[in-house]
Amino acid sequence: MNISRAKQVIKDTVSLYLKKDDDGEYHIPVSRQRPIFMVGAPGIGKTAIMEQIASELGIALVSYSMTHHTRQSALGLPYITKKEFGGKEYSVTEYTMSEIIASVYDAIEESGISEGILFLDEINCVSETLGPSMLQFLQYKTFGRHAVPEGWIIVTAGNPPEYNRSVREFDVATLDRLKVISVEPDLKVWREYASGRNIHGAVMGYLEVKKDDFYVMEMSPEGRSYVTARGWEDLSDMLLLCDEEDIATDETLICQYLRCDRVAKDFAAYLDMYKKYKKDYRIADILAGNPPPQIFARASEAGFDEKLSVLGMLLDAVNADMRSVMEKADMISQITPVLRAVKNKAGDGAGFDETVGILKSASDAASKRLHDLKAAGALSDGDRKKLKGCAALYEDMIRAANAASCADGNAVFTVVSGIYEKKVHALKAESENTGSKLSNMIAFVREAYDGGNEPVILAARLTSDPWSSRFIGTFGSGDYETLSKDMELSERGNDLKQEILKLDL
Repeated sequence: MNISRAKQVIKDTVSLYLKKDDDGEYHIPVSRQRPIFMVGAPGIGKTAIMEQIASELGIALVSYSMTHHTRQSALGLPYITKKEFGGKEYSVTEYTMSEIIASVYDAIEESGISEGILFLDEINCVSETLGPSMLQFLQYKTFGRHAVPEGWIIVTAGNPPEYNRSVREFDVATLDRLKVISVEPDLKVWREYASGRNIHGAVMGYLEVKKDDFYVMEMSPEGRSYVTARGWEDLSDMLLLCDEEDIATDETLICQYLRCDRVAKDFAAYLDMYKKYKKDYRIADILAGNPPPQIFARASEAGFDEKLSVLGMLLDAVNADMRSVMEKADMISQITPVLRAVKNKAGDGAGFDETVGILKSASDAASKRLHDLKAAGALSDGDRKKLKGCAALYEDMIRAANAASCADGNAVFTVVSGIYEKKVHALKAESENTGSKLSNMIAFVREAYDGGNEPVILAARLTSDPWSSRFIGTFGSGDYETLSKDMELSERGNDLKQEILKLDL
């Protein structure tokens, strides 16, 4: 199965394992909760989906790579203690708590989240001395004498033998106690994931043309050559930073991430071409609604690879703006109930301290939630931005209320609602500007590529991308509706419409 299907299977399994009956007991006893064993090639996203699952389920995550562990760190250190048996005292060897089990308890204590996932990567690559203990752990969920706490689901991962010489095959008795999931690379699934991760346009454009280069494992005279999904994402992060700092990139950099000379050479050539297209096509002018006339002729006569590259550059620019708008809209929708509470408290005749106290409590709650999710290993990028933004805005409101020397709660509300309204108006202006860019992009693609497949591709990308679909569903776009109708694509987004911008005070 692909990584997206594997994520759903694991998420469903964890949810079912954590389901309790009316007496508060787990429906499936801990002793019969089979650990999940996810087998897949390196770099296809096994660790990434565990972080997503924990974040989406609101539970904690503790991750370990088992290749880094010795018997002592996994099981704990031995020490001598005294015990009495049959009226006689004996010296007995005990073990300190396993570092892994201790980390689970640390996560519970620091985050306040009592349920979670213990994710052990490269489980089939442990040392020989640790092998028997790991088999015992998979069967009985204990390291030495210390068990994994109730409410913690064990998920493991490993590579097939052909990718790792250190792999130790499990016997049937062990496999029969595991839920085994085999995962294969899938470009289509990764592209859906990448659409929400700000992947460099050149990476997306290249893989649109060279699909077979997404995941490569082959032998060469110098040894094994490989390209993985993780390599593409890490390379993308570096390319984005290099663009931001105006640092030149070449094959030397690319080879550090794409460990296949053929793919690295091809991508380096494509990257140079991509940068040239970006300059020649004057993307900013197209999105501003002022494309140079000669660009239409060049676009219509270009080869398919060039057309896809230009389309990707346009989508990258507009999607970045749509993501920015929706992230700010999410933050505003989070803050709205707090401002209503301030208004209601002020209307009841509350003074300065009580009304400002609501803002202070909200700021503290956002900061605590940020801390707890981070401690639990379940903090997504979206939650991080939203919670940090909310906490910072509450603090700005508190400082403004103090600076204004507000006499009572109504005065506090006047100050903070003014700050909020400025945020709302700025968001409206940004959404209108982004909507204009979206319309200009659609108009250019329809005119420049009339009769080609590019408008179909554009409509499909806008429909499938999470940020563009949310933006269109929230703010609407007549041009998109016309485009999708012309392309005979199903309409999406009606259920995504939200009353984000309304402030009913």
